Amino acid sequence: QVQLVESGGGLVQAGGSLRLSCAASGLTFSNYAMGWFRQAPGKEREFVAFRSRSSGVTYYADAVKGRFTISRDNAQNTVYLQMHNLKPEDTAIYYCAARSFLGNRGAPNNINGYDYWGQGTPVTVSS
Repeated sequence: QVQLVESGGGLVQAGGSLRLSCAASGLTFSNYAMGWFRQAPGKEREFVAFRSRSSGVTYYADAVKGRFTISRDNAQNTVYLQMHNLKPEDTAIYYCAARSFLGNRGAPNNINGYDYWGQGTPVTVSS
């Protein structure tokens, strides 16, 4: 049974930082690229960041570029999202997702290209 468990969310003031973690189990972690998505109240889920399986390739949404960093530790089966200079508009539920290397999954920001999702961790940024 595949599980992705996010942690590290919380309440932070604008300009602050948080680091989210996503621990994966039940899958061969190194076979999966990892992504972070977020969903704000009343909005659709949107892409935040992507990291490839092992080559270190990353992609970011324009809204977070230069402020967020995605990293992974394949030995620990964990992916991270370091967030700096947080803004109120970053307030959302943050989800990690795993994407197999098999098949044509489309662009990294293609929400339908991901196989497994976590339950999410809430991030609230106060102004």
